[in-house]
Amino acid sequence: MVSNLRCRPRQACLAILIIGCGSIGAVRALETKSISGLGRELKVMSFNIRFGTANDGDNHWDKRQELVAETIELFSPDLLGVQEALDFQCGFLRTRLSAHEFFGRSREQNPTSGEYCGIFFRTERFELLESGHFWLSEQPDEPGSKSWDSSLPRMVSWVRLRDRLSQDAEIVFANTHFDHRGPEARLQSAILIRGRLIEGRDVPFILTGDFNCGFQSEPYQALVGTPDETERQMRDSYLDIHPKPSGQDGSFSSWNGDTSGERIDWILHTGEFVTLNADIDHLQQQGRFPSDHFPVNAILKLKLPGVTK
Repeated sequence: MVSNLRCRPRQACLAILIIGCGSIGAVRALETKSISGLGRELKVMSFNIRFGTANDGDNHWDKRQELVAETIELFSPDLLGVQEALDFQCGFLRTRLSAHEFFGRSREQNPTSGEYCGIFFRTERFELLESGHFWLSEQPDEPGSKSWDSSLPRMVSWVRLRDRLSQDAEIVFANTHFDHRGPEARLQSAILIRGRLIEGRDVPFILTGDFNCGFQSEPYQALVGTPDETERQMRDSYLDIHPKPSGQDGSFSSWNGDTSGERIDWILHTGEFVTLNADIDHLQQQGRFPSDHFPVNAILKLKLPGVTK
């Protein structure tokens, strides 16, 4: 459990968000406005990289692993949460993302035999203070456990970090993947995460993941919905920047670039952060995509003491 976590001030700076568009060589920069009273920029990415043993034909992992790595490298996140990552995929990314430290394990009882909700954090910037996993079940400390109508074991991996570049500010970063079949499991998973990692804490908190449901769903409302006086407000970084859905905000592409579906991949954060920019990365290479999900990116800044949005 995370407890007694406190945050110290962070220095202000400007931020630029790099989003791939059209091909590896076509990159557009979204300039962010300077906002006084905020700390150091923090670049966050959530990316379901599709499990590497799937029978995906021309989209098999061996044929797209370089594109996955290049997509991540182009945005250059400080914090990265990956979903559906098998052990050998995590190993490949650990080699490519040499500026980052990795934390994760399989959702199965065997810590290396199934999908990870792995976390990468930039080592030059962050020091690991505490870390852990729990399962989205009625036995959250039992590896491989599942409950409700979940079709598979599901889990959360989290880290508590000290930011070396921001006057030793501390944050908690968590990554998850909700069940794709069980609506009750998704709702109970959201309630469990809120109770275990968000409520009753005073540390800035960021959550990434593939939630397998849209922003109008019950699980979303359980995480982000209007708080009462005992709860902490969670914000959706994408909606902060794109408050009016366009109908082309889908994050699951089915390999064909379709953007008309639900936005099921989110970067959420508590109110200590301000979103400067957020987007869905549609990067492709000659019509090929790195995954059947689009990665989602955000640039956040931490509010300094006494500053309100």
